[in-house]
Amino acid sequence: MNRQHAAWLFLAPAVIVLGVFFLLPVIGAFALSLTDYDLYALADLHNLRFVALSNYWALLHRPLFWAALGHTVYFVVAGVPLSMLVSLCAALLLHSPLARCKAFFRTALFAPVVTTVVAVAVVWRYVFNTKYGLLNYVLGGIGIHPVDWLGDPHWAMPAIILFAVWKNFGYNMIILLAGLQAIPSELYEAARIDGASTWRQCRHITLPMLAPTLLMVGILTVSGYFQLFAEPYVITEGGPLQSTVSVLYLMYNEGFKWWNLGSASAIAFLLFVIMFAVTELMLRAGRKEVQA
Repeated sequence: MNRQHAAWLFLAPAVIVLGVFFLLPVIGAFALSLTDYDLYALADLHNLRFVALSNYWALLHRPLFWAALGHTVYFVVAGVPLSMLVSLCAALLLHSPLARCKAFFRTALFAPVVTTVVAVAVVWRYVFNTKYGLLNYVLGGIGIHPVDWLGDPHWAMPAIILFAVWKNFGYNMIILLAGLQAIPSELYEAARIDGASTWRQCRHITLPMLAPTLLMVGILTVSGYFQLFAEPYVITEGGPLQSTVSVLYLMYNEGFKWWNLGSASAIAFLLFVIMFAVTELMLRAGRKEVQA
């Protein structure tokens, strides 16, 4: 047996698992998106009809889909930079030689990532409460009138963004902290000898050396934030006035509330195309930055 055959032999279990539990369901979901599979077809497959791209065409002419896509893009555009900024600041603080009890703070800041969304969402609903919430109490202390965070369509999505950033920044923080620890300390020593300030060291050493890690973190964060579902589902249930309905929330309603599984599958593949395009643009921009 040559090395190539041996390699395929070792890879075979993983390939089989991926094929059965990933590739086949994806192919099945795409085939489903080309049909009008609904509750009637679920009861009797004779009611199933092939409709080609009609589900996609109907979604592109559906205002709720474009509204959900707008809410999702808003969440990504506002949430991703904020999450990465908080993650980077936390990683820089933990990497600083002045920091104490680093193990404790790493654990404490990472804890929200592994906490159940439903449990912390219940707590944050009380934080955002208009009358008794901690956030409005703090705002009242500085003379700002209470905000109806979860009942006002203009403030519901910012509230979800704050919750999502708090919930997820610890994951990126650990990755960025590992990237910071991989930067050779000799570079900083040489910069200090040359008289470079802390800001110049950050600008000319830390950020350039951390660029590949930041690109990876950015792609992971964008991909995760495009899949917004649990936060609006638990906190606002898509309201008020459907102002927090995301693409995945719409897909859930289509598939598991109205049993329009063909339309739900089409939503999933449209979201995949959008995520693939955004990821490709980020990768190309990252390559140009590295080459420059």
